[in-house]
Formats: sequence, structure tokens, C-alpha cells
Amino acid sequence: MSKIMDAQTVTPPTADRRQETDLLGSLDIDNSHYYGINTERALHNFPITHKSVGNYPEFVNALAVLKEAAASVNARLGLIKPDTSKAIVDACERIRSGALHDEFAVGMIQGGAGTSTNMNANEVVANVALEEIGAAKGRYDLIDPHNDVNCCQSTNDVYPSAIKIALLLMLDELSEALAYTADAFAVKESEFAHVLKLGRTQLQDAVPMTLGQEFGTYAEMIRADIKVLAAARALLKELNIGGTAIGTGINTPPEYAPAMIVELNRLTGLGLLGAGNLVEATQDVGGFVQLSGVLKRIAVKISKVCNDLRLLSSGPRSGLGEINLPPVQAGSSIMPGKVNPVIPEVVNQVAYEIIGHDVTISLAAEGGQLQLNAFEPIIAHSLFEEIRHLERALRTLTDRCIVGITANTEHLREQVWNSVSIVTALSPVLGYQTATRVAQEALEQKRSIPDIVREEGLMSDEQLEAALLPEHLIHPWIPVVEE
Repeated sequence: MSKIMDAQTVTPPTADRRQETDLLGSLDIDNSHYYGINTERALHNFPITHKSVGNYPEFVNALAVLKEAAASVNARLGLIKPDTSKAIVDACERIRSGALHDEFAVGMIQGGAGTSTNMNANEVVANVALEEIGAAKGRYDLIDPHNDVNCCQSTNDVYPSAIKIALLLMLDELSEALAYTADAFAVKESEFAHVLKLGRTQLQDAVPMTLGQEFGTYAEMIRADIKVLAAARALLKELNIGGTAIGTGINTPPEYAPAMIVELNRLTGLGLLGAGNLVEATQDVGGFVQLSGVLKRIAVKISKVCNDLRLLSSGPRSGLGEINLPPVQAGSSIMPGKVNPVIPEVVNQVAYEIIGHDVTISLAAEGGQLQLNAFEPIIAHSLFEEIRHLERALRTLTDRCIVGITANTEHLREQVWNSVSIVTALSPVLGYQTATRVAQEALEQKRSIPDIVREEGLMSDEQLEAALLPEHLIHPWIPVVEE
């Protein structure tokens, strides 16, 4: 394959600058950088966000592992020289070790369906490979970003494949964070197993439960989400690598696509699969939509839990005051002694952000046209932010809040016995209408339910005592109705 059309260096490099060229002309490149002209143009074209590709190490490593796999496969297929392949592989391994991530400098939000990111990767890998063989940066006549590093590839199969690999790596950490939070709630479930309290529906007194049951619910909610996340994660394992431009596999030999899956699995151990229909897989972003929906589900549920924690700890003297959240900072610049539930509040805000990102991803997915979705950059950026912020929020909530929660046990018990709602436990004996009357009288006279029941002789002491046993209040049980 001729390299005349793609050779980018038009003048010999100097110590400080080198000149590269493309179809639009020439640019001077700071010779301290490993990226080239395509990256330089993208830096000028997309000064949108301070978040670059290099801010997401999993994404950089995913790009590098794809380039490494391609170099190995292309050498075996006789498409690039063995020495060139080795230099590229060595360069990719260096990048995957954590080096030079700041050279992946293009902004995450960019036009061009991710072309600038792929070009950035090609240029950095090429120049690191040149360094590996002792050549100067920009000597693309020796190792070329397009003909060698990008051989048998297109942005349209590399970019979405890299996103998926990065997401698979990031989701491992998120799953661990979810399990960490669920385990912390489970510890509290055990700790509060015998703390009796009132349940509430629609913010009104309902029937008794234990604080342990309440916290156990939170643990189970999160464990259910771990399973749903695993199902969404599985959808990301199918790659369109080898499809090149639109999925037809143009400019690749038939052996390339399956060989890439084998090599990627050897390098990553992720259990990746080749898409059955590469044309469909190149334009379909359904897996990303599915994942975003699951992340939104998790965020909504954990935000609801944080709402509960804030409400249960409200007061502390004029609110519910059932639990105490650990104080982590002063709550007011004017009210001395005030402490706010700042950790649940920040998790709430992360949830709101994730809900917004989900809307963005939905619109970007719908906006795809024909054989390619041009808006994968905003999808990738949104998903990476969702996962990173959610993982950090969960660990912050666990470490700075959940593990330090304490119960106001006596206050909770008093609320139960002073509540009119315990008449529900007596309803099978009294009947609904009588129980309603007793409840109304208790409210009007500000008396307890047991006092009125005893005074009117509605139940024997044995019946009353049995019905109000804590274990009968919080578990399935029906009192015996005397004939």
C-alpha cells in the first residue's frame, strides 16, 4: 500500500517543532507532544469542555488495546511488517501501563463521530512506536498513523468498540461500589434488627416495623440493581470491530474480524464477542441506551434512599429524629450548632445529573441517521460521567454516612406505643368499624389505644398483650378471635 498520499511530515523535525501536513495544509507541532496534526486541529475545533479523552484512563487503555490487537493480527496476516507490529505493540503496552494519557488531549465532546479521538490515538501510538525504535517523532515514513497503526480499521468500528471496552472496565468498579453500599446497609439491618419503629405511608403513621427491616430494604434494593446492571453489562460485550466504515468490512481480509476478537480476549479476558451483523452493530447504540436506563434506575433508587435518610434524621428535635447521621461539617454560617445532611444531599444531586445524562443519551441515540450515529461522543462522555460520579457517590455515602448512622431507640419505641396506627393490629378482633371508632377516640382524647380497649372491655388482657407483641406486629400473624 502506497504511503505517498498519507505521509504527513513535510520538513525534517527540529528540536522544538516539527511540521506535519494533511489535506487541509500544514501545521507546526510542538515536538514535545506525541500527537500530530489531526489532534492539533481538533484541539482548536472543539474547545468545549475541560474533559479530554485522557481524563478517562479506561477509555485510553481501551483505545490502546484495540491498536495493540490490530498490530498483532495485521502482522500475522502479512499486512504490516513484524518489526512495525512489535514497535506498535510495545507502544500500546507502555500507554496501557498508565503512561502518556495526557497526550490523548482531544475533548470528549467533538464532532465527527469520534474521528478526532481515533486520529489522536493513531498519532500518539505511532510516535511512541517511533521512539521505541529510536526514530524521531513525525517520521511517518517509518511508522505511519494511518497505514500501520490504523490498518484494517475505521473510527466507526474502533471508537464504539473502545467505548464498550472502557465501560466494561468501569462497570466492574461500579458493581463493587454497589455491593459495598449494600453490605453497609445489611450491617445496619442486623444492628437495628430489634429496634421497633413506625412505618409510614404517604408521610402518615402506618404500622410498626423494625429499623432493621427498613435498612434491609435498602440493601435488597441495591442488590437487585447489581443483577440488572450485570444484564446490561453483558450487552456491551458484542463489538463491531472489523466492520470498518459502515459494517461491510471494506479494506479487511475475511480473517481479520474473528482474529481481532480472539486477540482482544487474550489481552483483556473480557469475554468479548463479534457482532453477528456488523452493519447493524455499527449503527445501533441500543446497548448504550440500555445501560444508561439502568444507571438512571440505580440513581433514582439511591436518591430515594437518601431522601429517606434526610427525612428520618430531620430535626433533630422538631422533626422525625428517628436516626442520627454522622456530622461531617458545620451546616450554617449564621445558625450556630446546625448540622445538615450534606452527604445524602450530594448523592441526590449526582442522581439528578444522571437523569439528565440519560435524556441526553436518549436524544443522541434517536438522532443517529442511516449507517452511523454521529453522536457517540456525547453518549460516551455522558456514560463515563454517570458511572464515575455514581461510583464515587456510593462510596462517599457509605463511608461518610451509612456506617456512622445511629438509632434513637427509645424515641422510636415511644412513637410506636403512642401511635393510633397500632389499632390495625387489633382490627381482626375488633372489626374495622369498631377499630376506626377507637382510633378516632384516641386521637380526640389524646389517649392510647390499649387504654380505650381495656376501658371498654373490647379485648381480654391476654388478647391485647398477644396482639401487641413486637414479633406479632412486624411479621405475619392473625390473633385468635374468641367466640
